[in-house]
Amino acid sequence: MTNENKEARELEQLLASNRRWAESMVTQDKEFFAKLAAQQSPDYLWIGCSDSRVPANQIVDLLPGELFVHRNIANVVAHSDLNCLAVLQFAIDVLKVRHIIVCGHYGCSGVHAAMTGRRVGLADNWLRHVQDVHQKHGRYLGDALQPSEQHDRLCELNVIEQVANVCRTTIVQDAWERGQDVTVHGWVYGLKDGLLTDLNVTVDNEQAVDATLQHAFSRYEK
Repeated sequence: MTNENKEARELEQLLASNRRWAESMVTQDKEFFAKLAAQQSPDYLWIGCSDSRVPANQIVDLLPGELFVHRNIANVVAHSDLNCLAVLQFAIDVLKVRHIIVCGHYGCSGVHAAMTGRRVGLADNWLRHVQDVHQKHGRYLGDALQPSEQHDRLCELNVIEQVANVCRTTIVQDAWERGQDVTVHGWVYGLKDGLLTDLNVTVDNEQAVDATLQHAFSRYEK
């Protein structure tokens, strides 16, 4: 079998899987796709990593239409990233989501590359954001920790910093100013057990941002 035929067969398998999935959804609910096409009204915006092992809807057991999703390498929220900001603005202003979940994951390759300085190509420029987190919070990543523990901790620290970045966007600040119900959360996902951990960095108003972040980072002082 030629490579071209092999690739065509692999893609056909994906299309066949799609047909089986669509049929199973209709079997469960004949009106599923009709209702899905009629509206989109999720309560949640998920900002996560592009890692293929972290499928947002699946790990929180939500159906299509129940979770608005933005993903990039290492779940970064950069103030210069118009893609992320556009998703954030659309989610808050148009969809009226009530919860924004920033979710990192242990074993993140992007975070590991940023921590070790391993070159991966063009993405090195993107991962500079995570390197900034590493430099800013280096005191929490001391020699007392094993390399794997340092990696896990940087994954957590990165989530907390990205929560801060979300809270400090004009989009979220404006929503809070007009009294809109928006809460930002920081979670981390475990590849080894499939469980989500709440990092206890939850913010629902501008006045609570600094105190919440200070409390979140204080756990690493011990």
